[in-house]
Amino acid sequence: MSRVTKLATFGLTFIASGISALASEGVDPSAAKLVDFGHGWALTNSMITGWVISALLVFLVLKLVGKPQLLPGKGQAVVESLIEALRELFEPIVGKKAFPMSFPLLVTLFLFILFHNWMGLIPGVGTIGMGHYDAEGHFIITQPFIRPFNSDFNGTIALAAISFGAWAIIVFKIAGPKLILWDLFGNKADKNDTPGWLYPILALVFIIVGFIEVFSIAIRPFTLSVRLFGNVFGGENLLHGTGFFFIFYFMELLVGLIQALVFTLLTSVYIGLLCNHGDDHEHDEAHGAEAHH
Repeated sequence: MSRVTKLATFGLTFIASGISALASEGVDPSAAKLVDFGHGWALTNSMITGWVISALLVFLVLKLVGKPQLLPGKGQAVVESLIEALRELFEPIVGKKAFPMSFPLLVTLFLFILFHNWMGLIPGVGTIGMGHYDAEGHFIITQPFIRPFNSDFNGTIALAAISFGAWAIIVFKIAGPKLILWDLFGNKADKNDTPGWLYPILALVFIIVGFIEVFSIAIRPFTLSVRLFGNVFGGENLLHGTGFFFIFYFMELLVGLIQALVFTLLTSVYIGLLCNHGDDHEHDEAHGAEAHH
Protein backbone atom coordinates (compact mmCIF):
# COMPACT_ATOMS: atom_id res chain seq x y z
CA MET A 1 0.00 0.00 0.00
CA SER A 2 1.39 3.42 -0.95
CA ARG A 3 1.89 5.97 1.75
CA VAL A 4 -1.01 8.42 2.00
CA THR A 5 0.00 12.06 1.92
CA LYS A 6 -0.48 13.75 5.26
CA LEU A 7 -2.89 16.67 5.33
CA ALA A 8 -2.25 19.45 7.81
CA THR A 9 -5.24 20.25 9.97
CA PHE A 10 -6.12 21.84 13.29
CA GLY A 11 -9.55 20.18 13.50
CA LEU A 12 -10.70 19.23 16.96
CA THR A 13 -11.50 15.55 16.40
CA PHE A 14 -12.90 14.79 19.84
CA ILE A 15 -15.39 12.04 20.60
CA ALA A 16 -16.79 11.76 17.05
CA SER A 17 -15.08 10.52 13.90
CA GLY A 18 -11.49 11.11 15.01
CA ILE A 19 -11.88 8.86 18.04
CA SER A 20 -13.36 5.97 16.09
CA ALA A 21 -10.58 6.24 13.53
CA LEU A 22 -7.94 6.27 16.21
CA ALA A 23 -9.48 3.15 17.67
CA SER A 24 -8.83 1.24 14.46
CA GLU A 25 -5.13 2.01 14.35
CA GLY A 26 -4.22 2.62 17.97
CA VAL A 27 -1.72 5.09 19.36
CA ASP A 28 1.69 5.22 17.69
CA PRO A 29 4.34 3.89 20.14
CA SER A 30 6.84 6.55 19.03
CA ALA A 31 6.46 10.28 19.58
CA ALA A 32 5.84 12.46 16.54
CA LYS A 33 8.61 14.82 15.42
CA LEU A 34 7.23 18.35 15.26
CA VAL A 35 10.55 19.94 14.29
CA ASP A 36 13.31 17.78 12.83
CA PHE A 37 16.81 19.30 13.01
CA GLY A 38 18.43 16.29 11.36
CA HIS A 39 21.27 14.07 12.60
CA GLY A 40 18.95 12.49 15.16
CA TRP A 41 17.95 15.80 16.80
CA ALA A 42 14.28 16.71 16.87
CA LEU A 43 11.56 18.31 18.97
CA THR A 44 8.79 15.79 19.59
CA ASN A 45 5.24 16.34 20.76
CA SER A 46 5.96 14.56 24.06
CA MET A 47 8.93 16.84 24.75
CA ILE A 48 6.89 19.98 24.16
CA THR A 49 4.08 18.61 26.32
CA GLY A 50 6.55 17.78 29.08
CA TRP A 51 7.97 21.30 29.13
CA VAL A 52 4.55 22.97 29.07
CA ILE A 53 3.01 20.81 31.82
CA SER A 54 6.13 21.14 33.98
CA ALA A 55 6.01 24.93 33.65
CA LEU A 56 2.31 24.91 34.55
CA LEU A 57 3.01 22.69 37.55
CA VAL A 58 5.71 25.06 38.84
CA PHE A 59 3.39 28.02 38.27
CA LEU A 60 0.55 26.26 40.12
CA VAL A 61 2.71 25.49 43.16
CA LEU A 62 4.06 29.05 43.29
CA LYS A 63 0.54 30.42 42.89
CA LEU A 64 -0.83 28.24 45.68
CA VAL A 65 1.99 28.94 48.12
CA GLY A 66 2.67 32.56 47.20
CA LYS A 67 4.77 34.17 49.90
CA PRO A 68 5.01 31.56 52.71
CA GLN A 69 3.54 32.81 55.97
CA LEU A 70 3.44 31.56 59.53
CA LEU A 71 -0.35 31.38 59.37
CA PRO A 72 -0.82 29.61 56.02
CA GLY A 73 -3.55 30.51 53.58
CA LYS A 74 -5.70 27.95 51.80
CA GLY A 75 -3.24 27.35 48.98
CA GLN A 76 -0.24 27.05 51.28
CA ALA A 77 -2.21 24.75 53.58
CA VAL A 78 -3.02 22.42 50.68
CA VAL A 79 0.63 22.21 49.61
CA GLU A 80 1.83 21.74 53.18
CA SER A 81 -0.71 18.96 53.78
CA LEU A 82 0.44 17.18 50.63
CA ILE A 83 4.10 17.53 51.59
CA GLU A 84 3.41 16.28 55.13
CA ALA A 85 1.50 13.26 53.82
CA LEU A 86 4.36 12.37 51.47
CA ARG A 87 6.86 12.84 54.29
CA GLU A 88 5.00 10.38 56.51
CA LEU A 89 4.99 7.94 53.60
CA PHE A 90 8.64 8.17 52.54
CA GLU A 91 10.61 8.91 55.72
CA PRO A 92 10.15 5.46 57.35
CA ILE A 93 11.24 3.83 54.08
CA VAL A 94 14.41 5.77 53.27
CA GLY A 95 15.46 6.39 56.89
CA LYS A 96 16.18 9.59 58.76
CA LYS A 97 19.75 9.90 57.48
CA ALA A 98 18.85 9.73 53.79
CA PHE A 99 15.56 11.60 54.10
CA PRO A 100 16.89 15.20 53.69
CA MET A 101 18.66 14.26 50.44
CA SER A 102 16.01 11.97 48.99
CA PHE A 103 12.76 13.76 49.88
CA PRO A 104 13.03 16.59 47.29
CA LEU A 105 13.73 13.96 44.62
CA LEU A 106 10.79 11.76 45.65
CA VAL A 107 8.29 14.65 45.86
CA THR A 108 9.38 15.97 42.46
CA LEU A 109 9.15 12.54 40.84
CA PHE A 110 5.72 11.87 42.34
CA LEU A 111 4.16 15.19 41.30
CA PHE A 112 5.81 15.18 37.87
CA ILE A 113 4.70 11.64 37.04
CA LEU A 114 1.21 12.13 38.50
CA PHE A 115 0.41 15.28 36.52
CA HIS A 116 1.87 13.88 33.31
CA ASN A 117 -0.12 10.67 33.75
CA TRP A 118 -3.33 12.63 34.23
CA MET A 119 -2.78 15.11 31.44
CA GLY A 120 -3.57 12.35 28.94
CA LEU A 121 -7.19 12.64 30.13
CA ILE A 122 -7.50 16.24 28.93
CA PRO A 123 -9.80 16.51 25.87
CA GLY A 124 -7.78 17.15 22.73
CA VAL A 125 -4.67 15.25 23.83
CA GLY A 126 -3.80 12.92 20.97
CA THR A 127 -6.75 14.11 18.86
CA ILE A 128 -5.40 17.40 17.49
CA GLY A 129 -2.78 17.27 14.77
CA MET A 130 -1.92 16.15 11.26
CA GLY A 131 -3.27 13.11 9.48
CA HIS A 132 -5.40 11.86 6.62
CA TYR A 133 -8.90 10.68 5.79
CA ASP A 134 -9.57 6.98 5.35
CA ALA A 135 -11.91 5.38 2.84
CA GLU A 136 -14.90 5.81 5.17
CA GLY A 137 -14.28 9.52 5.61
CA HIS A 138 -12.87 9.30 9.13
CA PHE A 139 -9.96 11.58 9.88
CA ILE A 140 -7.02 9.56 11.27
CA ILE A 141 -4.47 11.44 13.38
CA THR A 142 -0.97 10.28 12.48
CA GLN A 143 1.00 13.17 13.99
CA PRO A 144 -0.72 14.53 17.12
CA PHE A 145 0.51 17.86 18.40
CA ILE A 146 0.00 16.89 22.05
CA ARG A 147 1.18 13.59 23.57
CA PRO A 148 1.54 12.66 27.27
CA PHE A 149 5.19 12.72 28.27
CA ASN A 150 4.99 9.35 30.03
CA SER A 151 3.49 7.63 26.98
CA ASP A 152 6.84 8.15 25.24
CA PHE A 153 9.40 5.47 26.13
CA ASN A 154 12.20 8.05 25.85
CA GLY A 155 10.50 10.09 28.59
CA THR A 156 10.17 7.20 31.03
CA ILE A 157 13.77 6.14 30.36
CA ALA A 158 14.88 9.68 31.25
CA LEU A 159 12.88 9.55 34.50
CA ALA A 160 14.34 6.15 35.38
CA ALA A 161 17.88 7.37 34.60
CA ILE A 162 17.40 10.38 36.91
CA SER A 163 16.01 8.10 39.62
CA PHE A 164 18.94 5.68 39.28
CA GLY A 165 21.57 8.43 39.20
CA ALA A 166 20.12 10.11 42.27
CA TRP A 167 19.93 6.73 44.03
CA ALA A 168 23.65 6.12 43.36
CA ILE A 169 24.62 9.56 44.70
CA ILE A 170 22.49 9.22 47.84
CA VAL A 171 23.56 5.68 48.80
CA PHE A 172 27.27 6.40 48.26
CA LYS A 173 26.93 9.60 50.29
CA ILE A 174 24.92 8.12 53.18
CA ALA A 175 25.88 4.43 53.28
CA GLY A 176 29.37 4.59 51.78
CA PRO A 177 31.23 2.03 49.61
CA LYS A 178 32.14 -0.22 52.56
CA LEU A 179 28.55 -0.78 53.69
CA ILE A 180 27.38 -1.20 50.09
CA LEU A 181 29.96 -3.94 49.41
CA TRP A 182 29.11 -5.70 52.67
CA ASP A 183 25.40 -5.51 51.94
CA LEU A 184 25.95 -7.04 48.50
CA PHE A 185 28.66 -9.64 49.15
CA GLY A 186 29.10 -9.86 52.93
CA ASN A 187 28.39 -13.02 54.90
CA LYS A 188 25.29 -12.19 56.96
CA ALA A 189 25.45 -15.42 58.97
CA ASP A 190 26.41 -15.15 62.64
CA LYS A 191 29.80 -16.83 62.99
CA ASN A 192 29.13 -17.79 66.62
CA ASP A 193 25.87 -19.56 65.77
CA THR A 194 27.04 -21.17 62.50
CA PRO A 195 29.03 -24.43 62.32
CA GLY A 196 32.62 -23.89 61.23
CA TRP A 197 32.31 -26.04 58.10
CA LEU A 198 29.12 -24.22 57.01
CA TYR A 199 30.33 -20.64 57.43
CA PRO A 200 32.68 -20.53 54.35
CA ILE A 201 30.01 -22.24 52.24
CA LEU A 202 27.53 -19.54 53.23
CA ALA A 203 30.13 -16.90 52.40
CA LEU A 204 30.39 -18.31 48.87
CA VAL A 205 26.59 -18.37 48.57
CA PHE A 206 26.33 -14.73 49.63
CA ILE A 207 28.97 -13.77 47.05
CA ILE A 208 27.02 -15.50 44.28
CA VAL A 209 23.79 -13.87 45.49
CA GLY A 210 25.64 -10.54 45.51
CA PHE A 211 26.41 -10.80 41.79
CA ILE A 212 22.76 -11.59 41.13
CA GLU A 213 21.82 -8.51 43.16
CA VAL A 214 24.27 -6.38 41.14
CA PHE A 215 22.52 -7.56 37.96
CA SER A 216 19.10 -6.72 39.43
CA ILE A 217 20.36 -3.25 40.36
CA ALA A 218 21.73 -2.72 36.84
CA ILE A 219 18.35 -3.43 35.21
CA ARG A 220 16.35 -1.22 37.58
CA PRO A 221 16.24 1.73 35.15
CA PHE A 222 14.84 -0.57 32.48
CA THR A 223 12.19 -2.14 34.71
CA LEU A 224 11.12 1.24 36.12
CA SER A 225 10.80 2.80 32.67
CA VAL A 226 9.01 -0.16 31.08
CA ARG A 227 6.47 -0.43 33.91
CA LEU A 228 5.53 3.24 33.72
CA PHE A 229 5.52 3.42 29.92
CA GLY A 230 3.48 0.23 29.55
CA ASN A 231 0.73 1.37 31.88
CA VAL A 232 0.44 4.92 30.50
CA PHE A 233 0.71 3.89 26.85
CA GLY A 234 -1.78 1.08 27.43
CA GLY A 235 -4.15 3.56 29.05
CA GLU A 236 -3.88 5.87 26.04
CA ASN A 237 -4.83 3.02 23.71
CA LEU A 238 -7.66 1.99 26.00
CA LEU A 239 -9.17 5.49 26.03
CA HIS A 240 -8.92 5.89 22.27
CA GLY A 241 -10.20 2.40 21.62
CA THR A 242 -13.27 2.67 23.86
CA GLY A 243 -14.45 6.11 22.80
CA PHE A 244 -13.43 7.81 26.07
CA PHE A 245 -16.10 6.16 28.25
CA PHE A 246 -16.48 7.73 31.69
CA ILE A 247 -15.69 4.50 33.55
CA PHE A 248 -12.31 4.28 31.83
CA TYR A 249 -11.62 7.92 32.68
CA PHE A 250 -12.11 7.07 36.34
CA MET A 251 -9.96 3.96 36.00
CA GLU A 252 -7.15 5.92 34.34
CA LEU A 253 -7.27 8.46 37.17
CA LEU A 254 -6.55 5.61 39.59
CA VAL A 255 -3.91 4.07 37.35
CA GLY A 256 -2.13 7.43 37.00
CA LEU A 257 -2.04 7.84 40.79
CA ILE A 258 -0.97 4.24 41.43
CA GLN A 259 1.84 4.36 38.87
CA ALA A 260 3.18 7.62 40.31
CA LEU A 261 3.17 6.01 43.75
CA VAL A 262 4.76 2.79 42.49
CA PHE A 263 7.61 4.61 40.75
CA THR A 264 8.44 6.80 43.75
CA LEU A 265 7.91 4.04 46.31
CA LEU A 266 10.29 1.74 44.44
CA THR A 267 12.86 4.53 44.29
CA SER A 268 12.49 5.11 48.03
CA VAL A 269 12.74 1.37 48.74
CA TYR A 270 15.96 1.13 46.71
CA ILE A 271 17.41 3.97 48.79
CA GLY A 272 16.17 2.54 52.08
CA LEU A 273 17.62 -0.92 51.43
CA LEU A 274 21.12 0.53 51.78
CA CYS A 275 20.57 3.67 53.87
CA ASN A 276 18.06 2.55 56.51
CA HIS A 277 20.31 0.15 58.42
CA GLY A 278 21.70 2.78 60.76
CA ASP A 279 18.28 3.90 61.99
CA ASP A 280 17.41 0.41 63.17
CA HIS A 281 20.76 0.04 64.90
CA GLU A 282 20.45 3.40 66.65
CA HIS A 283 16.86 2.59 67.67
CA ASP A 284 17.99 -0.72 69.21
CA GLU A 285 20.83 1.00 71.08
CA ALA A 286 18.50 3.71 72.41
CA HIS A 287 15.93 1.11 73.45
CA GLY A 288 18.63 -0.92 75.20
CA ALA A 289 19.92 2.18 77.01
CA GLU A 290 16.41 3.04 78.21
CA ALA A 291 15.88 -0.53 79.45
CA HIS A 292 19.21 -0.43 81.25
CA HIS A 293 18.29 2.79 83.05
